[in-house]
Amino acid sequence: MKLKDLAQHLGLSQTTVSRALNGYPEVSEATRQRVLDAARQHHYRPNTRARGLATGRAMAIGHVIPLSSKYEMVNPVFADFIAGAGETYSARGYDMVMSVVADGEEERAYVQMAGKGLVDGLLVHAPRSAQDARIPLLQRLGLPFVVHGRVGDAQDFSWLDIDNARSFQRATELLLDLGHRRIALINGLEFMDFAARRRRGYLAALSGRGVAADPALMQAREMTEPYGFRAAQQMLALPDPPSAFVVSSYITAMGVRRALSAAGLELGRDVSVVTHDDDLSYLSNQGEVPIFTATRSSVRQAGRRCAEIVLGLIGSEAAAPVQELWETELTLGLSTGPYRPGGGARRPPPHGPLASPVRRAGS
Repeated sequence: MKLKDLAQHLGLSQTTVSRALNGYPEVSEATRQRVLDAARQHHYRPNTRARGLATGRAMAIGHVIPLSSKYEMVNPVFADFIAGAGETYSARGYDMVMSVVADGEEERAYVQMAGKGLVDGLLVHAPRSAQDARIPLLQRLGLPFVVHGRVGDAQDFSWLDIDNARSFQRATELLLDLGHRRIALINGLEFMDFAARRRRGYLAALSGRGVAADPALMQAREMTEPYGFRAAQQMLALPDPPSAFVVSSYITAMGVRRALSAAGLELGRDVSVVTHDDDLSYLSNQGEVPIFTATRSSVRQAGRRCAEIVLGLIGSEAAAPVQELWETELTLGLSTGPYRPGGGARRPPPHGPLASPVRRAGS
């Protein structure tokens, strides 16, 4: 299908359809969405090279990814985010330019992308919690960019984030309402903005109920399943173990669940867990009754929306920054229950060599 055919099908001018596909701000959001939906339905793909020659654009958006294992990029969460962004780029005839660089080389990569005219805009990942040198650099380069997350409080650039502080405050308050007082935090790397905000929300909830925070019940590492297992195992071995956990990742929460099982403890009965759930496409916590009580937000949808924002900024030099703060949805699952005295104490493994078979009634 050609642009002319798509325009005739929609009853719109070719100029309007072209502007909608290219993210021009003068096209209404309703019309833009109608055009995008029709383009997807009829598998319309614009000639990227021709468009680039006609508009003087690269028809590509850049993503710079640090190679270091310190950053939580090469994981299922990042994959879902990139999938969401890629869907939007493709629908509008844009490509994705991804540069994986060594530590300390991110800024050089941005300069090269801008200097060589490789991209029309940039999408920034994993903002730091205090100052992030990438932001003033990108502002000097003059390329449109969107940050997935935030940096501090004074911001004059486009970003999209979830309300991490409020989300983890609500999660901790739920556990407090259930009677828990020894509540552990298994967090992500706290030099990153999202994790720093989650810690603040957790501490605010404890302080609001007059519960003293215990440093022995707080850990911050890269969010992996083995990290969740080791952190929970260490905390459960404390003289006064936690009866509940707040966890920054569904993947990490699975490690916590493994540690509970190894300690002979039942998730949701002996120990409660609330996790953040990015609503991953192939690692789902959904169901009639989810496994984990969770603060939920779709990272794929965040990828789609970040891509829409950066495309909308291209060619709109006078446009004000777009800033969106999304609330998470707190969903109840099988992993939370009322506080039970002694519930977090370690027990003999349920399936050791001396364990007798468990029979259910009627068996």
